[in-house]
Amino acid sequence: MTDADLDRLRDRLRPLVADLYPEQTAEVLDALVALAGRWAPALGPADKGLPDQGTAYLITYGDAFRRSGEAPLHTLADVLRTHVRDAVTDVHLLPIYPWTSDDGFGVVDHREVNPDLGTWHDIADLRADHALALDFVANHLSTSSPWFRGWLARDPRYDGYFLEPGPEFDTSHVVRPRTSPLVHAYARPDGTTAHAWTTFGPDQVDVDPSTPAVLLDLTDVLLGYLARGATTVRLDAIGFLWKQSGTTCIHLPQTHEVIRLWRILVDELAPGTLLLTETNVPHADNITYFGDGSDEAHMVYQFALPPLVLHAFVTGRATALSDWAATIGPVSDTATWFNFLASHDGIGIRPTEGLLTDEDRALLVDRTLARGGRVSMARRPDGSEGVYELNTNFLDALVDPADANPDASAVVRGLAAHAILLSVIGVPAIYCHSLLGSGQDRAGMEESDIARRINREVLDADRLAGELASPGRRTGMLEGLRGLLETRRGLAAFSPFADQRVEALDPRVFVVRRAAGTADEIVAAVNVSAEAVTLPSLSGVDVISGRSVKGLVLEPFGFVWLRPFR
Repeated sequence: MTDADLDRLRDRLRPLVADLYPEQTAEVLDALVALAGRWAPALGPADKGLPDQGTAYLITYGDAFRRSGEAPLHTLADVLRTHVRDAVTDVHLLPIYPWTSDDGFGVVDHREVNPDLGTWHDIADLRADHALALDFVANHLSTSSPWFRGWLARDPRYDGYFLEPGPEFDTSHVVRPRTSPLVHAYARPDGTTAHAWTTFGPDQVDVDPSTPAVLLDLTDVLLGYLARGATTVRLDAIGFLWKQSGTTCIHLPQTHEVIRLWRILVDELAPGTLLLTETNVPHADNITYFGDGSDEAHMVYQFALPPLVLHAFVTGRATALSDWAATIGPVSDTATWFNFLASHDGIGIRPTEGLLTDEDRALLVDRTLARGGRVSMARRPDGSEGVYELNTNFLDALVDPADANPDASAVVRGLAAHAILLSVIGVPAIYCHSLLGSGQDRAGMEESDIARRINREVLDADRLAGELASPGRRTGMLEGLRGLLETRRGLAAFSPFADQRVEALDPRVFVVRRAAGTADEIVAAVNVSAEAVTLPSLSGVDVISGRSVKGLVLEPFGFVWLRPFR
């Protein structure tokens, strides 16, 4: 960057730094600009433009696939090249760093690859075929991390790195997704006891970015990921970053200012790189992370989509899904939604607040339990507990427990559900276990007593290859989704920025019209019920099958993408 570039960067950052650190503005601003100057030679424009209708992410752990004698990241690259190929454009790697808990989210060192997975060279190898999304667990660290161990030892380098709330700090309004104690005690080497803030549990200690050195260290980590080739960075649990006495300690203005600060740095140093915020909260709160559409996240998780799609298939009625989707439209010409149905976590229920009734949510809980899953709870500000997420495999949850052929039904309903995912405005992301048709890992959940392990099975790569060599649930999902993704790639109507219009033609069918009134227009219709449905007003050519349709008849769980007759 030239001196003029750095001066422009300084001017853009100054208002945010002044708000965050009014007593240390000049010092922090100088440090941020110096940090940008140090990283600039290793950075530059991302080798991809804005997402388009061909963009699709695969969500996976670095060790989702294993083969004896191989580093898991090397095995992952082989699975991608052999089986997934160009079905997706981007690979989102869940935390790849040394960790001690929460399957990677209790990070020991943000800057290193877990040697049990591989090396940064293996990460570079993945980038040869797919764009790379990395996880940035900015909110907290493992109790085994050098930062926390240094803080406990009273190393001046880590003064103020973690929050030790005193009796004057009012926590009565705090909102968090766990029922464990908010503050935990830790022994210091000098024999005294420290008490640190732990939003997610005793081994995940929240950092305190109100200390400027913490923000600088976190920013250095972020820029380091860009230098390693990440073209998307996911900001995990970012809503909890800043704490302030007497508040909910979630979605605080200072958290949004930190995201705006990072957006400026990313846009200036590595234009084309995308920031993705992960905030599993009610829809109205979630969308605030777009800011004004140009100054915070480039993409925001669409957390309401998974439970609403599941509700549609459980009830055979798409009304709640359609009513919500009718309120969703384009964000800006640089920001859009990150759509998904399944992930390494459970199916969040908090995003349905105001969208589903208590009775509706009870149906989802009942389906989860009937299919052998679990339900995780969270503590509300009033001290009561409520359902936080459903721990289940999404494909299995779609199927009625009494179904005589659950694997075949999982494919039929799973493809229909993903047809919705691929039709609505935004960028689609598909969890590896959905793409590959995995079922629930109840043994993993029960042996570990970790509810989320039900959907985090580690697959033997050679056994997977054998299963994909013959017809079945895995082949049905992979080939079905590959075909849909290939078709979608050629349809400009499915641009993440193209308008959508939801139409209520029958309560059993989800209908969305993309790019209405243009030459690119596509009408997606998905039957979420076990009944055949006729929609006489819909006609056109189904671009999936090539079939001409005059008066659409959808078989149970059938779907089409219609190009209207002109």
